[in-house]
Amino acid sequence: MIWRLNTPSRQFITSPILYGLGGRIRPRRHESTKTQHRPRHRGSFDPMNKRARLLELAKLRQTTHWPDYRSIGDYHNGAYECDHVSPYTKTAGNVDADVMVMLQDWSSDESLRGPLDPGAQSLGYTPTLPTNARLEQLLTITFGLCLSEVYGTNLFPFVKAGRMSSHIPKRDLIKAAEQFALPQVETVSPCVVICLGLVTFDALRIAHGLPSAGKMPRAIDSPFDIGTARVWCQAHTGAMGQMNRNTGGVDRVSQDWLRMKADWESRTQPGTSAG
Repeated sequence: MIWRLNTPSRQFITSPILYGLGGRIRPRRHESTKTQHRPRHRGSFDPMNKRARLLELAKLRQTTHWPDYRSIGDYHNGAYECDHVSPYTKTAGNVDADVMVMLQDWSSDESLRGPLDPGAQSLGYTPTLPTNARLEQLLTITFGLCLSEVYGTNLFPFVKAGRMSSHIPKRDLIKAAEQFALPQVETVSPCVVICLGLVTFDALRIAHGLPSAGKMPRAIDSPFDIGTARVWCQAHTGAMGQMNRNTGGVDRVSQDWLRMKADWESRTQPGTSAG
């Protein structure tokens, strides 16, 4: 199922979702050099179809203007603009990935009005930010993957007013999930979608026609499927999100990620149990 993006409403056309991207990136310092098995759930894929559909979504984002929000291209003479829904995909751009990471939003007006960030401009993210470093660590420890081996994006593709911690109304998050996040999940067609934070997970879940999962513990225990992809809620990789989930000194975050991996293996490897 593919989105046709030339009208305001979502229309469907029947066509296979195809793409292939090969190549193993040399492990980073914190990545184990031991080869890990990575289940595959798809056969051969045509690269142009996925790329073309994702580019359509990027162009839709570039030409869409929502009241009370700005566009990525509005800052530093368009230095952060790109042909992706989110600049994050500049690095996390494997469109044939088994693992997809969904963050809430990319930046804020106050942040982007500051000095130009060369790292964010070229890579689409700031590697030294603790939130990003922790995400890369969890991807490596759990799946043996670098960020460039997954597909990463933001659910909300516009720039909010105020600071990075500023609130985005739930209705706007759900609308963005309908217009941008769901089509990306269906196009990339991964095995696993990792939503960082309850707000991101709930917006995608409601956009998919399901009720809110409630509080974080229940959300983490309530994955749902979009086609072949299983969507999981995980604690945000920022310091506060990790600390809240690991209350009492118990490393629940690592347990949550390992359970997610075990479920993935149980669905993609015959005879493997997640239990």
